[in-house]
Formats: sequence, C-alpha cells, structure tokens
Amino acid sequence: MSMDRRRFVSSLPALAAGPYLGAVLAGCSSEPLTGPAEIKWDRDVCVRCSMVISERAYAAQIRDPMKKVHKFDDFGCAIFWKEHQTFSDAEIEFWVPDARAEPAGGTWLDARQAAYLAGRRSPMGYGFAAVAPGTPETVGYDAARKAVLAKGR
Repeated sequence: MSMDRRRFVSSLPALAAGPYLGAVLAGCSSEPLTGPAEIKWDRDVCVRCSMVISERAYAAQIRDPMKKVHKFDDFGCAIFWKEHQTFSDAEIEFWVPDARAEPAGGTWLDARQAAYLAGRRSPMGYGFAAVAPGTPETVGYDAARKAVLAKGR
C-alpha cells in the first residue's frame, strides 16, 4: 500500500524530532548542503528585517546546524539574528561577500576569517563591508561584531 502525499506531509511533524530532518529536506532541493547558497538578488529577503537583498557587497548568510540557509541584507542583521539563536558559532557556516571582488557578491568569504572595512553605507546602517583577510585599514570579525552589537537595533 503506497502512502499518498497528503498523509506523508502530515507525518512530517512526527519526524521533526529526528536530528537529520533538515538535512533530508535540504537534500530535496538543488542547493548544496555546505558552502554559501545562491542569493536571488532583488527577490530574496532578509530573515531579520524583511528587506529585499539588493546590495551585493553587504549581504550575508548563515547555514544553521540543520543545513538551512538564512539570508541577510546586512552583516549587522546576521550578527543580531545569530545572537538570538541557541546554536554556537562552531555549529554554523557564516558567509559574507568580498565587497571588492568582481562581480560584487560573486566571491564569498567565511565571515569569521574575513576582514571588515568600517564606515560604509550598508543597507541597515551597520557600516561594515567584508574583504579578504590582510587588507589594510580593516578590523577583524570580533571587532566588527562588537561594534554592531554596541550600535544596537
């Protein structure tokens, strides 16, 4: 006897307790289970502030422990969102675009390894753009994170 789609979908909440459901469901999509996901510029929205993600140099994304990708229009939105989650930094992937790469948003960096240019006009006003480590006149992840949290919102 085969299970119809409606009965299968209704059984999913019972399966949700299992630790691998997110990975199983993510496997059904065309997105990879690791690394940065594709952002649909001018269509995807920030999970924190609901603004459309348009400015490629300032976007961010976090892949949670269940492999689900959360997309942001500003590094600061990602920092504040992450601060309110129960998982640790070690359990996630955190990606930011290299603001100096061409095309903008075409090269992604691990946010915790990137360097940050301060004083930029980012979408939500947090003011940081990520660049490759070792770039002069930048701050590290911890300093950028602390500045975002100190700014508030």
